[in-house]
Amino acid sequence: MVEKITNMNKLRGEIFLPGDKSISHRALMFASLANGTSEIFGLSSSEDVRSTMDCLKKLGIKIWNDKDKTYVKGTGLHGFQEPGGVLDAGNSGTTLRLLSGILTGQNFTSTITGDSSLKSRPMKRIIKPLMKIGANIEGGKNQYAPLTIKPGNLKAYEHQLNIASAQVKSCLLLAGLFAQGKTTIVEPSISRNHTEKMLKYLGAELAIEETSVTMEGMPELTSNVINVPGDISAAAFFMIAACLTKDSSIKIKNVGLNPTRTGIVDVLTKMGANFIFQNQETKNNEETGDVLIDSCALHGVEIKGDMIPRVIDEIPVLAVAATQAIGETVIKDARELRVKETDRIEAVVENLRRMGAQVTELEDGMVVPGNQKLTGAEIDSYGDHRIAMAFAVAGLFADGITTIKNPDCVKISHPNFFHQLKELADD
Repeated sequence: MVEKITNMNKLRGEIFLPGDKSISHRALMFASLANGTSEIFGLSSSEDVRSTMDCLKKLGIKIWNDKDKTYVKGTGLHGFQEPGGVLDAGNSGTTLRLLSGILTGQNFTSTITGDSSLKSRPMKRIIKPLMKIGANIEGGKNQYAPLTIKPGNLKAYEHQLNIASAQVKSCLLLAGLFAQGKTTIVEPSISRNHTEKMLKYLGAELAIEETSVTMEGMPELTSNVINVPGDISAAAFFMIAACLTKDSSIKIKNVGLNPTRTGIVDVLTKMGANFIFQNQETKNNEETGDVLIDSCALHGVEIKGDMIPRVIDEIPVLAVAATQAIGETVIKDARELRVKETDRIEAVVENLRRMGAQVTELEDGMVVPGNQKLTGAEIDSYGDHRIAMAFAVAGLFADGITTIKNPDCVKISHPNFFHQLKELADD
């Protein structure tokens, strides 16, 4: 199956995006650890989030839907049940890493795995620190999934992370829920903080200072109403599409504006984009609002250092935008992209070259000259949703037809992506 994208004259209209994937995972997991029944509005319908839901159900958690709500009947920290079989995280690294932290505190043995892509992603970065605090966890060959987790004896600990990672930080915080005393995580730079915000909202005691977070173990979490805003990572594709398609104007409704996730807004602003924000508010500690963006000329920038954790998921589409900017764009310090669903540096470079662009691959990023003319080509998504969506955006301003192979992978995060793109073009 393929998806064909042609050059568009304009994109106009208003859209609601699927619920933020990162927040949705956490809403389901943390509500399961709380006492009482939580109501979740706006939960993502992506395959990744469905993987989290399926795993939790196998652990004895009752989850059901009623119209626009999802209900989760929490069992407290120690109410999970031993699963009848292997837990399958599918393609979701968030599911596997965060749930592993929770499973280290349980009194039964469990095994969690994923699809072939997830089983090729390194898990040593959670296995090693979890073992330091007394977790009984082991991976398969070379410490990849599947992971087998047996009852351990967890202790509070201060973790110094070499690389800023929301998934590793969250895994260790969740393990710390089951340890007496204070767990501290120190990162070299700030990563997304949805875990801290939601744990605090549900009753955990946390102290946050710049790049460190300290949490008291054994909290009693309490159920609550959780509102999941639209996914800003999904919004990035439409923001850049609007910037680079002539005579375009898009309003993205109720999107998450958590400052640790708005790196895409900061980078695009630096490149010359103009945003208008409306209806801003805060729900369950998460900032939200409507975002308006029109077509504009972009300029090349340098994306590096502390900015990388805030735009790590948006770099593929930013690289596409860089081909149309005035001047050169340099992306570095992003080696993390090589261990995502695919090697995203290699995938972006290869597909840009297929479309006729000049790009220099770096070990930790790439250099992209601007003012380049793209030509429609056959694009390999490599089964990676962000690669498929980034090059669908490229197809909007490329000459000829751009064909995306294996487009169904967008269901991992945004099942309605291609339909919404066409709706904006037809508005």
